[in-house]
Amino acid sequence: MKSYIAYCGLDCETCDARIATVNNDDALREKVAELWSELNGVTITPEMINCVGCRIDGVKTTYCASLCPIRRCASEKGIETCGECRETETCEKLGAIVRNNLDAYHNLKG
Repeated sequence: MKSYIAYCGLDCETCDARIATVNNDDALREKVAELWSELNGVTITPEMINCVGCRIDGVKTTYCASLCPIRRCASEKGIETCGECRETETCEKLGAIVRNNLDAYHNLKG
């Protein structure tokens, strides 16, 4: 499995937060912060947009580091991704991601 595939199957390589971090792109950080603030109904500042990837050692956004229930669950189970879990098809936490992103589902099953 590619190391940039998150526990949930999303591809961190294509995530604007990771791209902004890797390229030290403050304009992209501002854009991501504004979008994520709007989508989540909370204030997210550009300074919070620093992440190298869900399963990669290094900096993470606050959500990815400590709030994501999928990342926490997979870490506790000691699995590489949710694709290894016997509850993949019925997991409510994961379902919210894979129902809206078929690529994530295929990344887990591929």
